Amino acid sequence: MEGKSINWKKYFFSFAITAVIFTTAIFLSNYFSQKKLAEVRGIQDKIAIDILSSETQFSLLEESSCKDIGVGTLSKELGTLEEKLSYTENQRGSDDPEVQTLKQYYSLLEIKDYLLMNKISEKCNKTPISIIYFYSKDCDDCVKVGYVLTNLRETYPDLRVYSFDYNMDISAVRTLISVNKVENKMPALIIKDTNYYGFKSIEDLEKILPELAIMKAEKEKLEKQASTTEAN
Repeated sequence: MEGKSINWKKYFFSFAITAVIFTTAIFLSNYFSQKKLAEVRGIQDKIAIDILSSETQFSLLEESSCKDIGVGTLSKELGTLEEKLSYTENQRGSDDPEVQTLKQYYSLLEIKDYLLMNKISEKCNKTPISIIYFYSKDCDDCVKVGYVLTNLRETYPDLRVYSFDYNMDISAVRTLISVNKVENKMPALIIKDTNYYGFKSIEDLEKILPELAIMKAEKEKLEKQASTTEAN
C-alpha cells in the first residue's frame, strides 16, 4: 500500500508540473500573439496616416511651381510605406484580407504618384527615371528581381520603382497592364515604354538606363561639395 501511495504522489507531482508548464506556455503564447497583433495594428494605423499625408502632398504638388518640385519628391515616402507593408505581410500572411486591402490602397497610391510625375514632366520639363515592376506568387525570379530593384533604389534614391502584383484584382492595375500590353510572363518590367521579361541584374538595368550613371555622378558631386563645405 505504501508503494502505491508513493506512485500516486509521483503521478500527482508530474501532472502538476506538466499543468504549470502547459499553462505558462499558453499564457506566453497569447501574450506574444497579442503583442505582435498590437504592433501590426500600430503599423496599419501609421500606414493609413502616411497614405493620407501622401495624398495631401499630391494636391499640394500639383499647385506648386517647378522650382519647388524635385524628381524624388515622394520617393522616400513610397519606399517607407512599402517597407511597412512588407513587414505587415510577413506578420499576417499575404492572404490576410487586411493586408490585401492595404496592398490595393498602396498600389493606387503608386499609380497616382506615377501619373503625378508624368504631369510634372510635362509641366516642368523634368524627366523622372522610373521602373514599373510586375510580379506574381511562386516566382523565383521575381524574388531575385525584387532584391535587385531594392539595391538599385538604395544606390539611386531618385529612381522611382513601382511594384505591382500582376494578379491583383483591382481595375486600375488591370488597366495599367492592358494599356502597356504586359504579358503574363513574370517578372515583367516597363522601362521607358518598353517591356522586359525575365530576370535582370543590376548591370542589365544600368545598361538599359544609362541615365543612372548621370544620376550617380550628380549624387557624388553633391556629396563631395557637402564634405568640402563641412571641412571648411
